[in-house]
Amino acid sequence: MLENTVTAPLAPMEPGDVATTFAYIRALQTDDIDTASAVADDTGPELHRLLLDVAARVIIPIAAVDDHDREPCEHSFLAAALGRLLLERLCHGVCLGGLPGIADTITRFTENILTEDHGDVADVLRQLEAAGMKQAMEAHPAHRTTA
Repeated sequence: MLENTVTAPLAPMEPGDVATTFAYIRALQTDDIDTASAVADDTGPELHRLLLDVAARVIIPIAAVDDHDREPCEHSFLAAALGRLLLERLCHGVCLGGLPGIADTITRFTENILTEDHGDVADVLRQLEAAGMKQAMEAHPAHRTTA
């Protein structure tokens, strides 16, 4: 992952990478260890980078907030700093830096920040995956399949 992820726009992921990464996250979220292990085995060490990519896409837009006038305020700087800190811990942390730790952080962030009253995390993860897949398909039209 790029060191300047917070300031540089993220390049769209490949459609297959989006599907693989969210399959792993959803499997862990539902305690389907067999599926998570199979995805990790099939993907190999690349899964670590893919999870960090998804974590950045989930955390950065939420952490990069402006106040109501679209002008940065003290809270937006604090939120951005916390987002960068969380991503730094995911990239270089010992306990969070492993595949399950990154996936669990994405799930917990989704549950605590992106859902109302800790609502349907699986539904929000599906929405995040759909948004990532849409961006990936627009950026990589050769991966589109004809129906």
